[in-house]
Amino acid sequence: MQITPELIKVEAFQVSGLCERTKNANEFNPQTAKLPTLWQRFYASQIAMNKPDSPIYGVYSNYESNTKGFYTVTAGIETRNSEIINSFYTVIINKGNYLVFKNSGPMPKAIIETWQAIWHFFDTQSDISRVYETDFEVYLGQEQCAVYIGVNMS
Repeated sequence: MQITPELIKVEAFQVSGLCERTKNANEFNPQTAKLPTLWQRFYASQIAMNKPDSPIYGVYSNYESNTKGFYTVTAGIETRNSEIINSFYTVIINKGNYLVFKNSGPMPKAIIETWQAIWHFFDTQSDISRVYETDFEVYLGQEQCAVYIGVNMS
């Protein structure tokens, strides 16, 4: 599947929720995958009920290196400093340039297809490189997602 990304500038903002540290190799194996359990815990916690007008975010941060290294994933909602939810992890989305890959369809199939399109995009071109600082998924409905990848422009 090919998804044509759009380049946009994003201002910094904050997301609070639950987090896990993992790497892609672990996520490709159902025996070691942590993200399905993270999302189950997120929905069971009803964090989103604290701010029903916020989209749901999946934030990728604290990258060890690249697609092969460890990273932290936060499943959460947008918050302001005064709204920090006690006992939840908070991450700041960095200000900067992001490529946005949008997709729709049943989850998790649509988000998996989106990540496959992202990996293919960066494997087949060299003008734009990932910064591996903060990337994030935005879920705008049950069948709409967008993935924002932080980039450097060459």
